[in-house]
Amino acid sequence: MATGTARARADYDYLIKLLLIGDSGVGKSCLLLRFSDDSFTTSFITTIGIDFKIRTVELDGKRIKLQIWDTAGQERFRTITTAYYRGAMGILLVYDVTDESSFNNIRNWIRNIEQHASDSVNKILIGNKADMDESKRAVPTARGQALADEFGIKFFETSAKTNLNVENVFFTIARDIKQRLSEADSKPEVLSLFSCVPSPCSIFGSNMYLMTVSLVIICSMLLLWMPKDTNTNEKKTL
Repeated sequence: MATGTARARADYDYLIKLLLIGDSGVGKSCLLLRFSDDSFTTSFITTIGIDFKIRTVELDGKRIKLQIWDTAGQERFRTITTAYYRGAMGILLVYDVTDESSFNNIRNWIRNIEQHASDSVNKILIGNKADMDESKRAVPTARGQALADEFGIKFFETSAKTNLNVENVFFTIARDIKQRLSEADSKPEVLSLFSCVPSPCSIFGSNMYLMTVSLVIICSMLLLWMPKDTNTNEKKTL
């Protein structure tokens, strides 16, 4: 059983939660629409807050239910979107190859991940709009690969318009997460020396244990305050 992954359902083997992050206008929603519905539109409205779609795929004989969250890139929604980092199992960082500022901001997005996401979260870097004419390209492929190598993550260039590498990106990160979860399942539990010794709270219940300790303390204080027996002293004086 996968730990904390809501596995073992009749319709899927793994539930994997993914998060798309990046500057506004880099094409996150278009990537999600292409992957989930295999469609593309140029008249997309800017995402407000957060949105999500679900697609179930099969990987290595396992049914994987992908729950993909699409976040707004604007600064005013940053507080809302960072709340979703903690539950993400994989994060796709997206920039626009024709917009150098969106590429430079990837470092800021990675800092947000380090602050708000779990340490084990899988990451992948995506340079979107690779279908654009080379004369409009602002970020060479080599720069994207170098940045990905710097952070030790995989890198793809994609196009939601032409469907370039879109499925490959989602399948790659889903496979990496599934492998991580499978390895976590197969690790034997290591017991410490004292892990087999039950605590008083586990034996009696926390409330009973606290009541017992309180009674012992009260009784000890009463014994200290009680006057000493004077019968022995009286016998000695007779």
